[in-house]
This record gives sequence, C-alpha cells and structure tokens, in this order.
Amino acid sequence: MRNQEIVKCLRLAALAAAALSSGPVTAADFSAREVTLALFQSRDRAPIDFTAKDLSFLDLAGLDFKKATLARSNLYGSDLSHAKLTGSDLSGARLDRASLAQADLSGANLKGATLLSVAAHLTTEPNPADAPVFAGADLSGAYLASRLDGADFHNANLSGARMGQLIATWGSYRPRAILNGANFSSATLKAADLSKAVLQFTNFEGADLRGAKLNDCDLTKANMSGADLTGADITGADFDGATLTGVRGLEQALGLGAAKNLDKAIR
Repeated sequence: MRNQEIVKCLRLAALAAAALSSGPVTAADFSAREVTLALFQSRDRAPIDFTAKDLSFLDLAGLDFKKATLARSNLYGSDLSHAKLTGSDLSGARLDRASLAQADLSGANLKGATLLSVAAHLTTEPNPADAPVFAGADLSGAYLASRLDGADFHNANLSGARMGQLIATWGSYRPRAILNGANFSSATLKAADLSKAVLQFTNFEGADLRGAKLNDCDLTKANMSGADLTGADITGADFDGATLTGVRGLEQALGLGAAKNLDKAIR
C-alpha cells in the first residue's frame, strides 16, 4: 500500500512539473486534485497554462488560480465558488452552468466567454453577498444569460456583450439575464445587448451605454445618474422610479416615445 501511495505521489508531482513547464498543459484528463497540486506548485513560477483544456464538472472551489491561462478552456458545470480568478485569462472560455458564488474575477480577461445559466448564489434565494465580482474585467463580446443579482461589474468592459433573451437548441428559450441590484457603475456597455433583461435597482451610475439595446428591459428603480444613453434603444424599457439625473443622450435614444413610465422617473 505504501508503494502505491509513493507511485501516486510521484505521478502527481510529474503532472505538476508538466503543468509548470514553458509549454501548455498536455495531459488530457485532469482530476480536481491534479489541478489543485499544479496550482499549489506554481508558486513563484510562470502562471499555469490550461489553454483549451477540458476542466468540466471539477470541484475547484476555493482555489487560487494565480493568474492562470484558461483561454478557450471548458469549465462547464465546474464548481468555482470562492475561487480566486483575478487577472486570469478566460478569453473564449466556457463557464456555462459553473458555480461562481463568491468567486473573484476582478481584472480577468473574459473576452468572448460564455456564462449561461451559471450558479451565482449559495442558496435557492439570491443573496447579493454571494454574487461573483467582475470589477475591472474585460467581458467584451461575452455571452451572459444567468441570474446574477448583486454581481459587481464596476469599471468592467462589456462592449458588445450579449445579455438578452437567447434561443437555444430545440426551439426553447434560455433564461434571460436577471441582474437585480448589480453594480455597473462606470462600466462600458457600448453596443451591449441587454434586451428583456431584468435590471431592477441596478446601478448604472456613470456607465457608457451608447448604442446599447435596452429594449423591453425592466429598469425599475435603477440608478442611471450620469450614464450616457446616446443611440441606445429603449423601446419598451420600464423606467418606473429610475433615477435619470444627469443622464446624457436621452433625447437621442431610439424608441424614446415607446419607453414606459418615463414620467415616473426621477430627474
């Protein structure tokens, strides 16, 4: 038994050494333990390269990825709750149905990544304290359709991101984005698609929403102070109780006459 344990440890050490080499990880099948060991051994060395690797359905909760390269990786269904992914490269990664509760993705590169039906809370009832952090992250061109109440996107780049209602295979609809109480303050959302998203009490203070699709959004009591809505499509958007103090470009917004409850907005 002792010999078997020694052999197993040597195998894990070899995998860690391969992961820490100058080239990308070559192993085709990683266990959660192997990923954990590789990240632990990466101390004071170059970030781990998991480019285009399949890490789906792994329990990676609480791990510090130390700015790992996870570009085009498959993290479908993985548990990344409490994980530290700050500054990591997740461009083009698949995070669909992953658990991101209390995950920190500040400053991460999520260009073109997909985050469909992710689990952002630790309980069935959304708790903003559990929401992931994307502060300063690059989510340009990302595809989001999840319940992310209370998520922090301040200073993030969401140019061209898609958060509207999506048509999936077999003609069914994926859940639309629900981002009640999320923080998009000073975020860039140029040409982003938020059509039909639920954005009650969401903070868009100082956000760049030029050319964004906000048609049929629920913006009840949202804070849009100082936001730029030039060229945005607000057809059917509900502004009941929303704060529009200092909003720029509202008169140039598309569908202004078809927006709902603008008379109930705070100006």
